[in-house]
Amino acid sequence: MQQRHIDRYSYFNELAITSRDFYIDYLEKFVAIKRGMNILEIGCGEGGNLLPFAEKECNVTGIDRSEERISQAISYFKLLGFNGRFIYSDFFDFSSEEDMNKYDIILIHDVIEHIDKCRKVEFILHAKEFLSETGIIFWGFPAWQMPFGGHQQICRSKLCSHFPFIHLLPNSMYNSLLKLCKEEDGTISELMSIKECRTSIELFEKLIKRCEFSIVDKKFWFINPHYKQKFNLKPRRIWGILENIKYVRNFFCTSCFYIIK
Repeated sequence: MQQRHIDRYSYFNELAITSRDFYIDYLEKFVAIKRGMNILEIGCGEGGNLLPFAEKECNVTGIDRSEERISQAISYFKLLGFNGRFIYSDFFDFSSEEDMNKYDIILIHDVIEHIDKCRKVEFILHAKEFLSETGIIFWGFPAWQMPFGGHQQICRSKLCSHFPFIHLLPNSMYNSLLKLCKEEDGTISELMSIKECRTSIELFEKLIKRCEFSIVDKKFWFINPHYKQKFNLKPRRIWGILENIKYVRNFFCTSCFYIIK
């Protein structure tokens, strides 16, 4: 397990830098981000992605099902002198009738791959209820087949956390390997859940079409923009011809960016 997963304030700052350098810049090609805009992040964690929007004097709201993460978000925003509204709730239980706001931008980053396959459509349609008529949704997620698409970097053992593609092993073999490396039961349960909820590029686009959204833009990254903070690597897009080869591209895509409306 990397230190950033233990030191949550450092992780908060890393996310804020990535959001400031890449998400804001990407979104502003399609919408002018200005004071007073309503921004919602679903699965906000400690709130790092929202900080750059608060710096631009937007009204930011974050929702997460982890009470600890919401407490940290409130604490970090207060420490830095910014306003933010943070809600502890499972998004499925959060009604649009409870929140009268409609949002100009909704951020959903590293979330869809954690949603049960049978509930992904429900999740997307529920997010739609919070979107303003002219609003857009920014999605970011790792393609399932990419080297660390199973989020195995959260493992404590170096074998599991540093070894690529092990999440593609058959369930029984993967589970046995995690136990052999003495991973905690909670970690094993989370990783096996991610394996069950896996999301490829093709599945995501199929879901978006089914929910009657249109894709405004998409970017496939060979080197995830967040890797600049994590590993000091320069972000790079997938080569043009490869990004159009279905299924194969999943093995090379460490992060998918989508804007939909």
